[in-house]
Amino acid sequence: MDNKDNQKMCCVSGHGCVKKAVATALILLALFLLAKTVSEIKSYGYIGREVPAQTTITVNGKGEVVAIPDTASVSFSVTGLKMNVSDAQKDATKLGNSAVDFLKKSGIEESDIKTTYYSISPRYDYVKSDVNIYGRQVLSGYEVSQGFEVKIKEIANAGKILSGLGGLGVQNVSGLTFKVDKEDTLKLEARTKAITDAKVQADKLADELGVRLVRIVNFSEGGNYPIYYSKSEAMGMGGDVVSAPSVPVGKNTITSNVMITYEIR
Repeated sequence: MDNKDNQKMCCVSGHGCVKKAVATALILLALFLLAKTVSEIKSYGYIGREVPAQTTITVNGKGEVVAIPDTASVSFSVTGLKMNVSDAQKDATKLGNSAVDFLKKSGIEESDIKTTYYSISPRYDYVKSDVNIYGRQVLSGYEVSQGFEVKIKEIANAGKILSGLGGLGVQNVSGLTFKVDKEDTLKLEARTKAITDAKVQADKLADELGVRLVRIVNFSEGGNYPIYYSKSEAMGMGGDVVSAPSVPVGKNTITSNVMITYEIR
């Protein structure tokens, strides 16, 4: 083989080597780009948010505020029963208007008297029947009912208002409820006490564990707001004159329970 043949073979061989090297480089580059793309896609889920803390402690706090109720509310209804709807409405309206007039004269503002429902329904009696062992329905009239709810700001007048409503002959006087008018302010006060209590517990626990509090990573609140309920059992109906019942107010306890989770190091 002469020099010209050797040069030709080297040129051919060299050209093949270059092509192979280029192909290998392209494959490696493609693998690198693919791995980088996958890594970036995985990171998208963390963009805009922090990785949750792995080491935490959780503490609970409780705050209570005791207050004497300064408002009361009571509900009642008036009913009319007649053979036709119009007459039943007249009876219910007459009794309802009398109750509202009494409340206004007792110092209740019109804005503190509201209607909670109004209904018209037929009433039936069952009479014996030779055809049906259960008897048969006979229309006995139409019943019209209107429900009211009253807010009593002068809580000392609650007993007098209860007895007055009973004397008018209204029905279903019930639901006497005592509460604090500005309860939202007391709820905030109870929450502040609960958070302070939780922070004290967290500092104490961190000191005992020999760790440092870093930041709050979770917070939740639950509350229990008991309300004192009382019903008058001494009210007469149908125009009876009765003495004003005693309605002790008692105290309301507003409670806030919080749970705080801290990251520690």
